[in-house]
Formats: sequence, structure tokens, C-alpha cells
Amino acid sequence: MKTLCDMAVDVLTTADGRAKTAKSRDYAAQWFAARAAGTPIALGRATPPLRPSRPDAPELLDPRDVPKRKPGSPQGRIALLHAVAHIELNAVDLHWDIIPRFAGIPMPAGFYDDWVKAADEESKHFNLMCDCLEAQGSFYGALPAHAGMWRAAEDTADDFMGRLAVVPMVLEARGLDVTPGMIEIFRKAGDAGAVAALETIYSEEVGHVAYGSKWFHFLCGRHDQDPKDTFHGLVRTYFKGALKPPFNEEKRAEAGLPPDFYWPLTEVGT
Repeated sequence: MKTLCDMAVDVLTTADGRAKTAKSRDYAAQWFAARAAGTPIALGRATPPLRPSRPDAPELLDPRDVPKRKPGSPQGRIALLHAVAHIELNAVDLHWDIIPRFAGIPMPAGFYDDWVKAADEESKHFNLMCDCLEAQGSFYGALPAHAGMWRAAEDTADDFMGRLAVVPMVLEARGLDVTPGMIEIFRKAGDAGAVAALETIYSEEVGHVAYGSKWFHFLCGRHDQDPKDTFHGLVRTYFKGALKPPFNEEKRAEAGLPPDFYWPLTEVGT
């Protein structure tokens, strides 16, 4: 049987989005079935790629070069769904990558439970967005996408706490801020399928941010570090620019992010 790290690397080195997420969901099911049966899968060791495999499309552009489309138009809504699909596919890889990338750092079994579950849910989210795109006569890969999504993973490839700080606690927390507005766009357009899909994503992303906060605080406790000060230092090191309000303070608090963690980061160098 494959180890968990073998499974992670297999997902990371699968290019096609639907195939990648099918493997992700199958491996997650195997992991939790084995845990429930009392015969857990070994963590093992395997070397993740610096960058995950990707399909030939979409074309990846510098963020400044990705075309801007008005979300109120049908094409703008397709572009929005495509952008979310791209984010979710990157999230699948980010959540699997953290397992083999930092497998040499001893962590409780619950850490792996959380990230396997998060990867499984991100896989579901990608497929929901693909289904919405196909319902609109489009598909993932039909439009160019943001090339910078994996930069945070590369920047924090050697810093476990930096990865937790930047990916779930900054990038995924940003999703909590912007998703309600996206839901409203599709509600006004009468697209019940997209509304339902985005509401699923919104509710489950709170948990992913919470996993980041939980394990970040766990590591701060292990190393006798102040969580807030450590978070501020890591975000200033690895995140380019300032955090941008408005913030969804209710959902961020639900995920374990109090305002004094992120408001001081709204100004560069403060």
C-alpha cells in the first residue's frame, strides 16, 4: 500500500484537473477508511516536486496581464467561475504538498487528518466549479489564469510555520472576505447552481483557515513563541504587500483569526 506521502506526490504529479482531484478524493477516502479500521496508513517519506504538474491549458499569465471582465455580464461570470476553479485546483496541490514537504517534522495524527480532509474538500470545490463552467458552455482551461498562485508554496518550501501563516491564514482567509460578494453576483443573475456551489465552498473554507490557525498555534506553543508576533513577522517576510480590507471579521473569528492578527498588516512596514 502507498504511504500518505506517496499518495500526495502522486496527486501533485498528475496534470489533468479532473484526474488529479479524482486521485485526491480516492486517497482521502483510503486514509480515513484505514484510520477508522484501526490500521492507519503510514506517513512515509517522498519528495514532492517544486511545482505540481498542470494541464496544457489554461495559459498562465502574470497577474497584471490577466484580462479584467465585468462580473455582471455572462462572460464576466464565466471568468469569475474560472478564476475560482483555478484557485481551488491550486489549493488541492497546496494541501497535499504540505504533507511530504514537512514530513520530517513530527506532528500529531490529527494534523494529517485535517490536511487530507482539506485537500478532499478542495477537490470537491474544483469539480463543483468545473460543473458550473460546463453548465455555462465553458470549461476549465478556456481562459487564461493567474500564474502567481504557487509562489507562496515556493517561497515557504523550507518554512513550515511560514507555509501555515501565508497559505491558510492569509490566502484562504481572503476567500472568506470575497466569497459573499461573489455569491450575491450569481444570486442576482439567477444562477442557483453557482450560488449553491459557492455557498458550499464558503462554509468549508472556514474550516481550512481554522486548521491553519490551530496548527500554527500548536507550533508556536512547541517553540515557546508568541503567535501574533510570529504571524506578523512571517507574513511580512513571505507575503508581498499589505493585507486589504474589508475583512469578514465574523468568519475570520470563527476560524480562529482575531482582528489584531490581520489589521496591523494592512499597512506595509507597520
